[in-house]
Amino acid sequence: MHPSKTISPQNCTLNPMAAALLGLSLVTPWAWAAEEDKTLPSVVVETSRTSQLGIAESANAGMVTQQQLEARTVYRTGELLEAVPGLVVSQHSGEGKANQFYLRGFNLDHGTDLRTTVDGMLVNQRSHSHGQGWTDLNFLIPELAARLEYKKGPYSAAEGDFASAGTASVVYVDKLDLGIASVGVGQNGFLRTLLADSPKAGNGNLLYALELFHNDGPFTHPDDYRKVNGVLRYSEGSGANGFNVTAMAYRAKWNSTDQITQRAVDSGLLGRFDAIDPTDGGMSHRYSLSAAWHQNTAESSSDINAYIIHNKLDLFSNFTYFLDDPVNGDQFNQPDRRTTTGVNLSHSWRGPWLGQQSENTVGLQLQNDNIFNGLFSTVAQQRMSTTRQDHIVEGSAGVYVENKTTWRDTFRTVAGVRGDYYRFDVNSDNPANSGKTNANILSPKLSLIFGPWAKTEYYVNLGSGFHSNDARGTTITVDPKSGDPADRVTPLVRSRGQEVGVRTEIIPGLQSSLALYRLDFESELIFTGDAGTTQAGRPSRRTGVEFNNYYKPTPWLTIDADLAFARARFRDFDPVGERIPGAVEGVASVALAVDHVGPYFGALQLRYFGARPLIEDNSVRSSPTTTINGRIGFKINPTMRIQLEGFNLANRRASAIDYFYASRLPNDPVAVNDIHFHPIESRSFRLTFTANF
Repeated sequence: MHPSKTISPQNCTLNPMAAALLGLSLVTPWAWAAEEDKTLPSVVVETSRTSQLGIAESANAGMVTQQQLEARTVYRTGELLEAVPGLVVSQHSGEGKANQFYLRGFNLDHGTDLRTTVDGMLVNQRSHSHGQGWTDLNFLIPELAARLEYKKGPYSAAEGDFASAGTASVVYVDKLDLGIASVGVGQNGFLRTLLADSPKAGNGNLLYALELFHNDGPFTHPDDYRKVNGVLRYSEGSGANGFNVTAMAYRAKWNSTDQITQRAVDSGLLGRFDAIDPTDGGMSHRYSLSAAWHQNTAESSSDINAYIIHNKLDLFSNFTYFLDDPVNGDQFNQPDRRTTTGVNLSHSWRGPWLGQQSENTVGLQLQNDNIFNGLFSTVAQQRMSTTRQDHIVEGSAGVYVENKTTWRDTFRTVAGVRGDYYRFDVNSDNPANSGKTNANILSPKLSLIFGPWAKTEYYVNLGSGFHSNDARGTTITVDPKSGDPADRVTPLVRSRGQEVGVRTEIIPGLQSSLALYRLDFESELIFTGDAGTTQAGRPSRRTGVEFNNYYKPTPWLTIDADLAFARARFRDFDPVGERIPGAVEGVASVALAVDHVGPYFGALQLRYFGARPLIEDNSVRSSPTTTINGRIGFKINPTMRIQLEGFNLANRRASAIDYFYASRLPNDPVAVNDIHFHPIESRSFRLTFTANF
């Protein structure tokens, strides 16, 4: 661990709140500058986890630093988000497809109720052809991540749609300390190269990064996942006072070994890594242009970011094989092409209120999606018929106000309210399913923070949030597949959260937090296997506990240990049962990172992904999955290193994901209800050489 750097008040332009957002910890208490004296508190730049005492508004909020992210061993890019305690990232298809997320008793499908942003750009895609809130993080370049900020529960006024279970915000660096040239090779066709640097350009820096990637996985029909990924950013100033303009480009193509039925493996018809329909797969691209501006003084701070994103996906899947069409099979195509524009503005001002230290924030968030998507029946990726085809224009405006007041040295509050307005305009190939819908929702928030006493704080959090439903469900009258009458869904579905928690640093080197929560939804989103989409379902409730620990007993050893348990139930009565299919019950992880032991460094991560009910009456359950990943590395010199990473070191034969539904194989006389699973990858190794310049 490098020694901490102290920035003196004379050369520091950050106010304390900006310092907190940048992962800096204050070495003196918050102090308001007098009008004639704008001197700011000293700031310490920490290279380990930043203390959240006096900063966090709940026991479940935190920040993961760049050094912590670098220490993680990830098989796929999206697993970087597993740095959020209690979050599991999985995959049930080809590597180019958006990941599957689990958090706080939710099977979040491909991202619903986990609001994810990269540099302020919302990654969740609304009214997506495959699933509401589709979150494809394959364009993310881990080496550019400056930090990962996370929150759980609907308690922040600044977070809107999809934020009820949690939020994850990745912030890219403006400048690299050193350039990066990296080459990685490994089993199963793995190959990755990265070139990145940020040379001076005019009054600022020009950050560039180019990533080339290929991976087959252990599958009989290789994934053949190929991606080209690039970033170009010009920035001036700092993250607190400055601006940046960023262009990103990503293209990928892949084959898919989707989930397979357990009965085919048990009978010997298929191996664990075989495919039933080898023509499944997809291609996607993402291009974005964004800009951000930040200004901070002792009295106020302002932030603006704007973006335009063009996304395109062409996805081919077959989950039920020959259930609907015994001759041609059930493969379907879900294309989605959209242009998303967004603007986020916020302004905060600080000063005395009712004789107390106070900060007020107002914010405005605008987004518009111009979407073309559809659902088609296909054979070997050739279209046979059209189920539906739509042009959707979905716009939203969110405004929020928030007040933070320190009433005593050991008591502060955060109170806010958020209002959101949505407009859905659906032009369907069936006029009966076309139409326009408007909806609005008001979401109050309140947090009470007590302490610190003996380096310990206590939290009480109350809040209301929401998720939007697919625009097509708000105007539908006829099921496009069966022709039967169809019920419309509520456009905006409310959630209500309650939480109590504690955070302590009373033991030197140890940061611990404990949270007890309850989260209610007026309507649960349920995965529909034969269509690959989600539908609005029954009201639900989740109660749970999370216990998170970060321990640095020595300068060369870091230990993360997190445990989470959730109880998920439907709240209404139905004879089919009260369990929520796919709802994760228990998650645990332990991660050890070793560095500064001469030229050696390494890490070891154990992850436990608990059993889940797969059907409402709990008569069918998945098995738990435990994996161990690790790395060992050697620093050849201060600018060159080599490392060996290993995945699934115990070579466990377990599932990455499980579902229970009806399907039909070519030799099945009738449909069969069965477990369908996607296996975790077999043991594999990757060797990476990195040079800094």
